[in-house]
Amino acid sequence: MYINEWSVKMMSTKEQHLRKPEWLKIKLNTNEHYTGLKKMMREKQLHTVCEEARCPNIHECWAVRRTATFMILGDVCTRACRFCAVKTGLPTELDWQEPERVAESVRLMNLKHVVVTAVARDDLKDGGAAVFAETVRAIRRKNPLTTIEVLPSDMGGVYENLKTLMDARPDILNHNIETVRRLTPRVRARATYERSLEFLRRAKEMQPNIPTKSSLMVGLGETKEEILEAMEDLRAVGVNILTIGQYLQPTKKHLKVEKYYHPHEFMELKEIALAKGFSHCESGPLVRSSYHADEQVQSAKANE
Repeated sequence: MYINEWSVKMMSTKEQHLRKPEWLKIKLNTNEHYTGLKKMMREKQLHTVCEEARCPNIHECWAVRRTATFMILGDVCTRACRFCAVKTGLPTELDWQEPERVAESVRLMNLKHVVVTAVARDDLKDGGAAVFAETVRAIRRKNPLTTIEVLPSDMGGVYENLKTLMDARPDILNHNIETVRRLTPRVRARATYERSLEFLRRAKEMQPNIPTKSSLMVGLGETKEEILEAMEDLRAVGVNILTIGQYLQPTKKHLKVEKYYHPHEFMELKEIALAKGFSHCESGPLVRSSYHADEQVQSAKANE
């Protein structure tokens, strides 16, 4: 099933609709690396998007690659996006000791590349930008050779908040548009397609030498033409790296999967993205925004 066969009909019955194909089966691995990393996260009172968002790659990343994506600013999000499993509600107060705990964990894990994301904190005037920026600086102080990727929300479209984060000079600024223009109002809470594009454009304008990155989920009912339009929109604002992965319904309360894409389709999407000028594209059924992020950095640098 290739993209030039895009007209293949979606699964018709509810039973077919929910049945996962063979290529989405995940191998569980709870070796000492997995259990040790989980123990360290609890001892340091840290959260990971790997756990909170129920990432399908957690066993590979924790048990084999020994990598994790830190989620700061608590584990309660002020938004309720219809694709995301992170808890929604009223967040707790800020933890100003969190940046040092994250930095120390990066040191203990001896990471060459670290991804730091956060829940949306619309309850804060700065959207959490100050803690985000301090986390970058703390990691840099304790781990001067580690490259740092940040994955913030749109921070309410307040670009002074983005500047606070960009002034800390992360190595990569990652902000996900998540889905195509037409589906954004149904998929994302509060965020808008145009605001995300403007957020990415401003980030590149503030720090032209810092690569920018974004991610698309497929399987929510988008068309091929809409995916290609999203690619072009991202390139128009200077985005360097693109990740494309299959949307998986985390609970029955979330949006249903409309289509499972075949690995060959992901392969062709990658080829199209590279032809459009992205320096790197990670595309596959289980790909998530921070999947093999360390390899993405090196590949993007080599292709710039």
